[in-house]
Amino acid sequence: MHPLENVIWQALTTRQANFAESYDNARRFVQEVTSLCAFDQPSDEGYASLARLAGSGGTAAVFLDQPCEPRAGWEYIAGAPLSQMVCENGHATSSSSGSLQIVELGASDSPEMLELTALTKPGPFGPRTHELGYYVGIRDGGKLVAMAGERMKVPGHTEVSAVCTHPDHLGKGYAAALMTEVMRSIGERGEKPFLHVRSDNARAIAIYERLGFRKRWEGHYAVLRRRDS
Repeated sequence: MHPLENVIWQALTTRQANFAESYDNARRFVQEVTSLCAFDQPSDEGYASLARLAGSGGTAAVFLDQPCEPRAGWEYIAGAPLSQMVCENGHATSSSSGSLQIVELGASDSPEMLELTALTKPGPFGPRTHELGYYVGIRDGGKLVAMAGERMKVPGHTEVSAVCTHPDHLGKGYAAALMTEVMRSIGERGEKPFLHVRSDNARAIAIYERLGFRKRWEGHYAVLRRRDS
């Protein structure tokens, strides 16, 4: 199996097993880190295991190869078509950082990171997501206005994630500059960057393609809620 197939499952059974909560055929990240979950196969057994992890009324965010279909015991809450993109050369092909001051982010910045991601909605982000890897940001007047970092890690690959910019600061090249810095760090470890993006987000995809990313997989992101038995 390619390291990027069933990528959440592979992350939670390899390089990020220390962040995993498990039950039989399902895994999930510790909830304070992110809501991403996975099963080894989208089978009855896989969903049953995931139900035990989610608990009554609990939610699970999963990546699927096919659109989510109705399933007993689960309610579809939200979702979107999803593209997985990979930078095969392992580093950014261009940089727009210029004179921008890029700062590393950590635990003390978590409240601002949560505020920015709540506003821009780049994907699931929790109070401990920053623990997954290297996060960087740009401040304006002391306020965090853009950020990017690392999320899932599988053998030979690290995901670029939480790429977001405050609406008042779009069009300044912040996303490309921050991604270039994160990709530099990933490349220095001899790994390839990859990412996930809504398939209908043409603006973001255009930025990613300029940085050397190419589509590898098309699937679906789904947030499910466990119904009471």
